[in-house]
Amino acid sequence: MRSSFLKAAAKQLWLPVVVIAALFALTAGSTSFYFPPFSQMLGAMWTGLTEGELVGDLWFSLKNILVGLALAIVAGVLLGLVIGERPTLRRATAPLLDFARATPTIAFVPVIVLTLGIGAAPKVFLIFLGALWPILLNTISGVESINPAVLETARSYRIPWWLRLRRVVLFGALPQIFAGIRVALSVAVVLMVVSEIYGSPIGLGNFILQSGSSFAVPETWGGTILIGILGYALSVVLLVIEFALLGWYHQRAPRAKAVRTMENEVTPA
Repeated sequence: MRSSFLKAAAKQLWLPVVVIAALFALTAGSTSFYFPPFSQMLGAMWTGLTEGELVGDLWFSLKNILVGLALAIVAGVLLGLVIGERPTLRRATAPLLDFARATPTIAFVPVIVLTLGIGAAPKVFLIFLGALWPILLNTISGVESINPAVLETARSYRIPWWLRLRRVVLFGALPQIFAGIRVALSVAVVLMVVSEIYGSPIGLGNFILQSGSSFAVPETWGGTILIGILGYALSVVLLVIEFALLGWYHQRAPRAKAVRTMENEVTPA
């Protein structure tokens, strides 16, 4: 499992390292007002973190993402397990879920800010609302993809419904659930920025807005880069958690693929 994680981490890190090195090299002699040298952008970000108020903005945004995403995971997984395990309920809720998925959450930003104010509550609610649907729909899909023989075996042993849901259905749907959480994380970062730009006295989105309004270009780029670093760091943490919980799945997938390939080669045309 450790070697699989290191391989996945290497695959994730090599391209960002190449891009960063290219940005340093290509922008070293830049005289453009709108695109200063990359080192100047990083310097502005570092100055804001060490001497300015950027740490407070970062902490405010990070708390909103973590709280909103955690609420979405709990609600999405619980509802997804119940809906996915009941075919009748799954068919009944399908139109509503498709409608909710097709409705862009960003469209609710002005209404929610006007209703709930400019504090942390509307940001957390928006992140929760946007991250809920990928997790919920992927959980339902994960439950549907479980081998029916596994569920029938659990029922034949008269395992209680709540225990079957927790021990059989949840673990069978975990790969799809993590796929939904990865999508939800990117949605959460976007909604965090948008909600703080529209109505917030603090946060990374507000920092970018204020810096851009005052034509502080290096600071604007620095805030944007910091948002990218935040999103990437959260995705790496999620990857570590996924490998800790689903190491068996990532180890089995290559073997299963190799077996299928061998069967196809052996099977006569």
